Amino acid sequence: MNVQEQTRLEWSELGFFYDRDDSLKEWLIIGSRAGIRRFSELLRAYAANPRHADPSEHEHFGPYMYLKVMTWPDAEISRDSVHGTLDQLHRLADLVDARVTPLQPGARTTIRDEFAADSEYALVIELRADGFDPASADAALNQAAD
Repeated sequence: MNVQEQTRLEWSELGFFYDRDDSLKEWLIIGSRAGIRRFSELLRAYAANPRHADPSEHEHFGPYMYLKVMTWPDAEISRDSVHGTLDQLHRLADLVDARVTPLQPGARTTIRDEFAADSEYALVIELRADGFDPASADAALNQAAD
């Protein structure tokens, strides 16, 4: 399996695509309803793990591993991570689910103030139709395939 095939497989296993736009100060999460719910499930699983109770504990997700969820005393969405206490991260998962439920494919929603008003970055969720392939949103991967 070559690198592109491996990356496509990893996006598929993750269930959603993510990217960070530093000019807009946004983390973008793109996926079908099931894919976005996979993101909230990862947040819940992280928050439910007692090994993550101490500050600075963290996990990286996805093929490029730059989406980081981290335990920290204060909730924030920053350039480097989505972080907070385990309870706050669980609450973020609930916010994601509540926001994606009424969305129609093609619509976006933004989470910042409800999670951490002073966050440097926002979390932007873009809903795609069922069957969405997360690898299809990876511009670098698709450029390499050309």
